[in-house]
Amino acid sequence: MSILKRTTIAFALLVIKLSITDSVNAQRPQEPRPPYPYCEEEVFFLNERDQVRLAGTLTLPQSEGPFPAVVLITGAGPQDRDEAMFGHKPFLVIADHLTRLGIAVLRVDDRGVGKSTGNFSDATSEDFAADALAGIEYLKTRKEIAQGKIGLLGHCEGALIAPMVAAQSRDVAFLVMMAGPALNGDQIVVGAGGADCKDGWMSEELVAEIRAAQERIFALIKQANISETKIRKEAEIFRNLAARIRAEAPESKRKMAETVSAAIENQTQLFLSRWFRFYLTYDPRTALMKVKCPVLALNGEKDTQVLARENLEAIRQALESARNKNYTLLILPNLNHLFQTAATGAISEYEQVDETISDLALNTVSNWILKTVRGFETSPPASLTN
Repeated sequence: MSILKRTTIAFALLVIKLSITDSVNAQRPQEPRPPYPYCEEEVFFLNERDQVRLAGTLTLPQSEGPFPAVVLITGAGPQDRDEAMFGHKPFLVIADHLTRLGIAVLRVDDRGVGKSTGNFSDATSEDFAADALAGIEYLKTRKEIAQGKIGLLGHCEGALIAPMVAAQSRDVAFLVMMAGPALNGDQIVVGAGGADCKDGWMSEELVAEIRAAQERIFALIKQANISETKIRKEAEIFRNLAARIRAEAPESKRKMAETVSAAIENQTQLFLSRWFRFYLTYDPRTALMKVKCPVLALNGEKDTQVLARENLEAIRQALESARNKNYTLLILPNLNHLFQTAATGAISEYEQVDETISDLALNTVSNWILKTVRGFETSPPASLTN
């Protein structure tokens, strides 16, 4: 299944996140270059449940171990170990930052991506959770890793997956949720669409029609034993909407309009996928209500894909239900879904911003992890908006 047919948790308006990943060759100032002041090792390990061989990179500090460790979990869509998108490599930057501070990091190609085996198209978030759990089991075999100090950091869908893993395993010492969805999938998908109408990219009327069409087909998909024929028939309306997107887009947005309209025209396979049906009906709070370990949940103030206040409040309520008092929920000012410093938070900005991930986000994550596993921070707390 192509990237355009199977990538996003915010429907066709957000599918551009992955559709242009390989077309950008910008130089990003935060991207580290070797030689690194730490050890880097390519590793392979097995998800025994599914017999999937996963490939990744383990970075280890050069100081004396054993070290606390973090497994990074990518967001929606087929992602490599660096979570490469829009010419940026967020997980490479995060891994570099954490490892320089004494934290080992494992980042992994999604199943069916890069050097990992398996079939990405047939997998759901539950399958990706099993892959992350296999990563923890692998780290437990490494003498360089401190037992009882292995945590998870997930971005976007990865932050939905991380609590699923923590609910299954007592080996998860902590969770970092970056832009983590905590509402039902249909609420996230419908609520986030239309982010780019803010800058003249789409009219509010057209965005409203797209959302209404989403709601109709989502209600259909959630019905038990619904036929593929009915889903395909309902999906035909999106061809007309795609044509309107192309006609309405200003010249400055022509390239993006073509990408989004092509995505909308080819969404039927997404609607029929196991991943989408699972995501649409899954309530992330069911796992969060079982999480007992420390949790850091971050959202950007200008995130237009996973809205900060609504989702952080849902996380808070779920953790309170779990009687978990060891959590920190933060809204970071002026940051978008990728935790870049942003003007509007619109998806169209992601590629244009040279910053891969803000120092505020990086320092907030590393300070919290070090305080959680070692009892101290490396620098004064960042300036944060609660």
